[in-house]
Amino acid sequence: MRDIVFTRQSGWIPSVVREDGELKLMLGAGADANHEPRTFTFSISEAHLAVIREDLARHLLLWSAVLPLCDAAGTRGRLDESAAVALLDPILLAAPADVDALFRRIPWDKGRLIAHGADIGLLERGRICAAMRTATETSNGQRAQEYHADRRRAARGAVLGPLDAAILKYTGQYLHGATVPRRMPDAADPALLPEVMRVIATADQACAGMRIGRDPRRGKRATDKRDWSRMETAVEAAVRREHPGLADDAVRTVSFLMCSEAADRSRSTPMEDDEEAAGHRADFGGGARKTVLSFTDDKGVERKWLRSGPRSATAEFWEFVGDRSAADNEVFTIEDEEMGEGIQLHFYADSIARITTLREGDGRSDPEYRVEYGLVDGIGGYRKLVSAFARGGCAALEQHGPWMLDVAEFERARRRRDTR
Repeated sequence: MRDIVFTRQSGWIPSVVREDGELKLMLGAGADANHEPRTFTFSISEAHLAVIREDLARHLLLWSAVLPLCDAAGTRGRLDESAAVALLDPILLAAPADVDALFRRIPWDKGRLIAHGADIGLLERGRICAAMRTATETSNGQRAQEYHADRRRAARGAVLGPLDAAILKYTGQYLHGATVPRRMPDAADPALLPEVMRVIATADQACAGMRIGRDPRRGKRATDKRDWSRMETAVEAAVRREHPGLADDAVRTVSFLMCSEAADRSRSTPMEDDEEAAGHRADFGGGARKTVLSFTDDKGVERKWLRSGPRSATAEFWEFVGDRSAADNEVFTIEDEEMGEGIQLHFYADSIARITTLREGDGRSDPEYRVEYGLVDGIGGYRKLVSAFARGGCAALEQHGPWMLDVAEFERARRRRDTR
């Protein structure tokens, strides 16, 4: 039988319960192997209860000191109740100077005290009891998160000014640098918001007209790393030039914002529109001679494209790649069986082969092919080659050479490129 004797309005602060006639402190901390919250209890006396009931600061200090013991218990272990009980008198009944001395010797959860309003400067100087004069029963988790974020930045030598902090809060990256940035004017310091907006305007202008295309080789929603890098470089250069006092963290979060927004626009664009934006023709009017194409991957999966269909060949092919491409599936072929020609894309090597049929097989002999190899410059190069082949076949690829018949010569050229 467990009865609650004392609890504070804030539900996470430890409560005092009576269990089988014995007073115990009860707190929730951590999680078990099934990710359910764990609950720990240990015995206290009536004298301890009196302090807990009357003194919020001592109550919070005890909680802060017991939490590391709960962490040590892990997902299955038992709380070291002897160690927990040993903390009661030194924290709840000792003089402030003795409490301060104790906290210099034991592990404790500083973030918990900061979340409840403790003075950070006094905590840092070891004046624990004095720091708790500003403590509140309600918790502000963001205050503790900001403290830990500042500590991480300090550990790598990063120092933020007021404008830097306002920019990071505007993008939502003050607490977590890996968070996808957004535009959140309400999160920034109102007094600094006009300056923040001037920095953002500089970035917007620097990447006006630039885009980040998709890279179906890495999946349907993947985007071109080169486009990202190009935009990132342009934005950072402009921001540093116009606002030279900004910290690196602030400059990077602005460029991350611009690139993320551009990538999102690309992902939401239909493949046909994406081809047009990238500068590759997606239509096949004006005498285009391809009417039927066959797409295959390295696993033998095939998809047919007909000119009478609703979508362009390039859009259909790149969607096929986005659906099928994987670490063990990086060779894709486009073939025009009627014309006896095709191209084979080797994504793992940034290369391509164009294949033309010199002589058809007749039952007594195998067909004879001409295979020529070329190097490809990233996804942009692949898009140009696929678009050119879809418009005019292997002949249209001539201008995108050089093309090499000799495999050894091609391998030497590929190695030279990869070592540059």
